[in-house]
Amino acid sequence: MPFSDYKTALVTGASSGIGAAVVERFCRENIEVHAVARSAEALQQLAARTGCIAHVIDVTDRQAMAELTRRVEFDILVNNAGIDRPKKFLEADEGDIDLLVDVNLRAVLHICRMVVPGMVARDRGHVINISSIAGAYNFGGNSSYHATKAGVSMLSNQLRIDAFGKRVRVTEICPGRVATDIFNHVHGDDPSIRERFIDGFELPQAADIADAIAFAIAAPVAVNIGHMEITPTLQVMGGLQTAKPQPSAKTDQSGEPNP
Repeated sequence: MPFSDYKTALVTGASSGIGAAVVERFCRENIEVHAVARSAEALQQLAARTGCIAHVIDVTDRQAMAELTRRVEFDILVNNAGIDRPKKFLEADEGDIDLLVDVNLRAVLHICRMVVPGMVARDRGHVINISSIAGAYNFGGNSSYHATKAGVSMLSNQLRIDAFGKRVRVTEICPGRVATDIFNHVHGDDPSIRERFIDGFELPQAADIADAIAFAIAAPVAVNIGHMEITPTLQVMGGLQTAKPQPSAKTDQSGEPNP
């Protein structure tokens, strides 16, 4: 369905990175874009630059999100807001787990609950869920993040089943490493973080992800692009590791029991 058949869009996590790039891309298509994020200053700058409608809301604020979705019928929903607290699950913190589940999964479920039934009733709509390669591949230190993004991935598949028979399309976008400031948000605002994750790498830009989303939306209504995995050309997922057993506390390296 071309952009001209859609009038309104809701984009979460819109104040920077992929979210802001999506807002900019949609505004160029003359979509009325409602941009949701916690950062008032960044949203105001985005609104001044693009003409979007800014809403300073935390996506976990269910009452505020419900009030917004009651007032506006959204043709496009982009669930982009997300957070990470990288650490091994053996060292997981109770608060971190709750935060990741609340922002990355629970909020997505509730916002879909608020928006998608209206799309089905109108026989028109497109849901874009930004998950991650972490929803499909394993790498160290992000166990809770992996679990929440896998949930978003399964939700994306299930929404198509629940909306079957209606012209409601669902696209899951799975980015790998993208040149955004998310790494500073997650690991700390230090120049070494940019050196570690961005400087010297050939990475997709946030605008590249926004263009991919626009491609999926602009496809004919008979076409649902269900899953897009977008990574740097020079990034691969997977690998095989095999470890030797470590000596137990009761056994020294020679294999003899400790006295």
